[in-house]
Amino acid sequence: MRSSAFVWIILAIMVLLDFYVFQAVKIVAQNSSHKVKMIVYYSYWGISVAAIIILILIPFTGFENWPRVLRNYVLATILGLLFAKLLATVFFLVDDIRRIIQWASGKLFFRNTEGEGLSGEGISRSMFMSWLGLGVGGGLFSTLMYGFSNKYNYQVRRIQLSFENLPKSFKGLKLVQISDIHSGSFNNKSAVNKGIDKILKENADLILFTGDLVNDRAVEMHDYMDVFSRLKAPMGVYSTLGNHDYGDYYYGAHPVGERAVEKANNLQRVKEIHEELGWRLLLDEHVKLERNGEHIALIGVQNISGRRGFQTYGSLGKAYSGAEHSPFKILMSHDPSHWDVEVLPKYPDIDLALAGHTHGMQFGVELPGFKWSPVEYVYKEWAGLYEKGNQKLYVNRGYGFIGYPGRVGILPEITVIELI
Repeated sequence: MRSSAFVWIILAIMVLLDFYVFQAVKIVAQNSSHKVKMIVYYSYWGISVAAIIILILIPFTGFENWPRVLRNYVLATILGLLFAKLLATVFFLVDDIRRIIQWASGKLFFRNTEGEGLSGEGISRSMFMSWLGLGVGGGLFSTLMYGFSNKYNYQVRRIQLSFENLPKSFKGLKLVQISDIHSGSFNNKSAVNKGIDKILKENADLILFTGDLVNDRAVEMHDYMDVFSRLKAPMGVYSTLGNHDYGDYYYGAHPVGERAVEKANNLQRVKEIHEELGWRLLLDEHVKLERNGEHIALIGVQNISGRRGFQTYGSLGKAYSGAEHSPFKILMSHDPSHWDVEVLPKYPDIDLALAGHTHGMQFGVELPGFKWSPVEYVYKEWAGLYEKGNQKLYVNRGYGFIGYPGRVGILPEITVIELI
C-alpha cells in the first residue's frame, strides 16, 4: 500500500513537471521549422508518456516480482528523468521569478518593461535560461544513462601508507581491500570475473573484504561462489559483515515469529558462505598475523554505525580484547562513521582502519586534488584516505553496486595498499 502511494505521488510530480518543462521546450523550438517542432514535441511527450504509463502500471503488475535487474533499470531510468527535469526546473523558476519581479516592479512604478531583455540584440534571457536548464537537465540524464556501462569498470587504486611503529618484517606488506560486493545486483558474471583477475594479478600478501557480500539474502551468492572462491592470498583472505548482510532490508530490523527464524537462518547461511569461499570471517574478534617472528593484529567487527537508521551489531571492545600489546593494529569495520564515533576517541592505538559502505553514492566527480559526491553531506569520510594524528582510515568505493545499476564518476574500486 505504501509503495503504491509513493508511486502515485511520483506520478503526480512527473505530470506537473512535464507540462512545466514543456514550456521551455516550446521556447527553444519556437524559431524552428514546423517539421522540427513536431519531431521535438513528439519525442518529448513520447518519452514522458512512456514513463508515466510504466509508473501507472507498476502497482498492478506485481512489480516486486519482476527480475531484479529489470526493476533496477526501469526505476533508474524513470528516476533519472525525474531528477533531470527537477534540475532543469531550477533554471526555469529563476527566470520565471525574474519575470514576475520585473512585471510587478513595472506595475508598481508605472514603468513598461515588457520588451526588456528580449531578442533584438542577441538571445533573450528567457531563451538563454531555457537552453541552459534543458542542457543541464539533459546532461544529467545522459550521464546517468552512460553510467550503466561503468558498473563493472573496476579501477585499481594503489596507495603507500607509512607507519613508524610497523614491525620491520611487515614493511612492504601488500594487501588488497575490496568492499560492498552486493552480489544480488550482478547480471554479468564474466565482467565480475575480470575484476577478480585484476585482484589476483596484484599477487597481494593479504586480501581483506569489508562487508556487504549480498543485498539481502544468502541465495544471491549462489551463482557467484565459483567466482569469489578464486580469491587466495599467502596470508589469507579475511572478511567482515556489512549492514546489508543481516537481511534487515528484506526481513525487517526486528521481525517476529517465522519471519525472525527465516532472518536468523539467512544470516547463518551468509556466514557459512564466507567459510565455503575460504574466507576467515571475523565476528568481533582479532587474529595475529605473523611474519619472521613478528606479528600485527587484524581486528574485525560486525557492523557498527555512528548514524541513526543503521543497526549496530558489533562490539569493538570484544574484538580488541587481547590485542592491546600488538605493536600494530588494522581494523576492518564496514561503516566509516564508526571511525569518528568510537575508534578515534577510544582506541588511539588502532593504526589503520578499513571501511566501505558509502559506494561514494556511485555518483560524483573525482579530479586530481578534488572530489565531490552528494554523499559527503551525509558521511564525513566517504571515499579514499583520511588521517587524524597517527591514525588512518581508508574508505573503499565498493566493488559492486546497489539501487542505481551504474556508476558516474565514482567507479568500482580495488584498493592495493602497501605498508612501508
